[in-house]
Amino acid sequence: MEKRTVWITGAAGGIGRALAASYTEAGYRTVITDKDAAGLEALADKLAEHSGAANVLAVTADLSEPEQIEELASAAIAWSGRVDALINNAGFGITKPLFELSWQEWDRVLNANLRGAFLCAKAAAAQMRARGEGGSIVNIASTRALMSEPDTEAYAASKGGLTALTHALAASLSPYGITVNSISPGWIETGDYAQLRDCDHRQHWSGRVGRPEDIARACLYLTDPANDFVTGTNLIVDGGMTRKMIYEP
Repeated sequence: MEKRTVWITGAAGGIGRALAASYTEAGYRTVITDKDAAGLEALADKLAEHSGAANVLAVTADLSEPEQIEELASAAIAWSGRVDALINNAGFGITKPLFELSWQEWDRVLNANLRGAFLCAKAAAAQMRARGEGGSIVNIASTRALMSEPDTEAYAASKGGLTALTHALAASLSPYGITVNSISPGWIETGDYAQLRDCDHRQHWSGRVGRPEDIARACLYLTDPANDFVTGTNLIVDGGMTRKMIYEP
């Protein structure tokens, strides 16, 4: 059998690295992309040590540029001939007071986080439809789609849009056997986990802060072909924080 192929965007970041490692360990041929060329190259080298260079393709791309998404898709299909899963993980935020946030900054965030995910999904779904074997798309949203801190309008809007895009795509792509879901991570520590305080862990019902591997396991579940009954949903992975009632003392 041909190996299943996954495309992972934003792969050079903390969650992205965990996603790439988990999928290569699961036996996927893995296409990784990021605009951080140095970080992407380092990740590709590390993955190749464990799975072999023939199973990893690194493509540097800025997903806020539509033509670079087209180049990514062309390179990925030329390399593997198929795509079975897409993880739209790329994204960033700008924390800035509302009255200082420019429309250009707003557009930068929305174009990368939301438009980029839409165009990647469109490109991957076209290949999935052509093969006629279905597939899976997972959008990495955020609990910021559901709740906010001040000065995060652009990021919250992009992630809220991503959850809405998820169920719209699920509806449109259902005739082709393509499932589309989103994951909304809460606090996922991508730095030095050992530096977290006890109070950081205690505020979660899970008793701990999240790790990138928590998101990777959720993605593997949603992209497993046996789980095709799950589509159009937003899976919250946050240790219970969005369901916790908090009162001011």
